[in-house]
Amino acid sequence: MATVTMEIPGDMFSALRRSPDEFMQELRLAAAIQWYAQGWIAQSKAAEFASVSRAEFLDELYRRRLPAVQVTEEELREEIFGG
Repeated sequence: MATVTMEIPGDMFSALRRSPDEFMQELRLAAAIQWYAQGWIAQSKAAEFASVSRAEFLDELYRRRLPAVQVTEEELREEIFGG
């Protein structure tokens, strides 16, 4: 596993009312959700990156009112009409 180092302004933790560990978890989850929403990674990979179970990842998508299923209009047409 690779390690990435970031410099975060010290007042960022107090501004968000998060400990450094809580901030890091939120950052990982936010990145995973964004990448999933853009179709860059699958649910399972997003959950793995965010260090949560797939069910927890789906719950978080629901809380943020984001679709849990990524289907394009074309894929939906193919599914309904067979092409």
